Amino acid sequence: QGKQAEQTVAVVEELPSVAVQQVFVKEVPQVATYTSTIQPYVKNNIVPQTAGRITKINVEVGDKVKKGQILAEIDKVQLQQAQLQLHNAEVELGRLKALYEAGGLSKSDLDAIEMAYNVSRTQYENLKENSVLLSPINGVVTARNYDNGDLYAGAAILTVEQIRPVKLLVNVSENYYSKVEKGDKATITLDALPGESFTATVSLKYPTINAATHTFPVELTLANKDEKVRPGMFARAQLNFGTESHVVVPDVAIVKQPGSGERFVYVYNQGKVNYVKVELGQRLDDAYELLGGLPDGATVVIAGQGRLTDGMEVRVEK
Repeated sequence: QGKQAEQTVAVVEELPSVAVQQVFVKEVPQVATYTSTIQPYVKNNIVPQTAGRITKINVEVGDKVKKGQILAEIDKVQLQQAQLQLHNAEVELGRLKALYEAGGLSKSDLDAIEMAYNVSRTQYENLKENSVLLSPINGVVTARNYDNGDLYAGAAILTVEQIRPVKLLVNVSENYYSKVEKGDKATITLDALPGESFTATVSLKYPTINAATHTFPVELTLANKDEKVRPGMFARAQLNFGTESHVVVPDVAIVKQPGSGERFVYVYNQGKVNYVKVELGQRLDDAYELLGGLPDGATVVIAGQGRLTDGMEVRVEK
């Protein structure tokens, strides 16, 4: 009997020693951070409707412009020709109207002349509008592709961007679709402006989910009244979706499965441990939010996992 007792003691001493901790459900703030690039609120490429020689460009890159300001002027030779054609068409129409009223012209012939006059008038008005290029927005000139005297060849003469406000697009997980509403606030930080943060507003929520990524685009608008934020800057947008009740587990309990990205914990119950796969949410200092895998009140191993296997008996350190 004494030998049997010694053998029993030896077996107990050979059991792996572990430390355990009970986990509980907590209210976890649902805060997510997304990366994006700042975009102009509006971007306009300034182009003429028809080809022509550029006689004068009135602005340079970096200039601030007002809506309706003259940005560039196009050679008026075509405009003058169109004006002459319109005048001739107008005189001819008046002459033929008098002839029609005297019974010397059919209605169909008069209609044809009126149509020709209307075509000439439309051409003239288009060229008149085309000869002076105006800024459609309040903004800043961000590109100039020609010099005075160049012949317009297809590329935009100028690019004007509205940078007050600016906007950015983020792709939000479908899990939060019902929690995003127009008018919600987001905190924006930028690598180019360390130590500063800005407030943006949800201005557009796209109505469909991307089936491949399980995300949906959200447009954020930033007032940018001081124009510190510029298009092209790398940005991080933090959105707060309220709180949810989830199990929180110490980070030391999480074990990564070799050869995969899966995570698991060892759950202790009545002297044994069992391998349980878990789905991690966000990191919370020295713990992780779990989106699935563990019930409230479960006991997990927080030390000694190195020698464990599924279903193994263990000894809990007191």
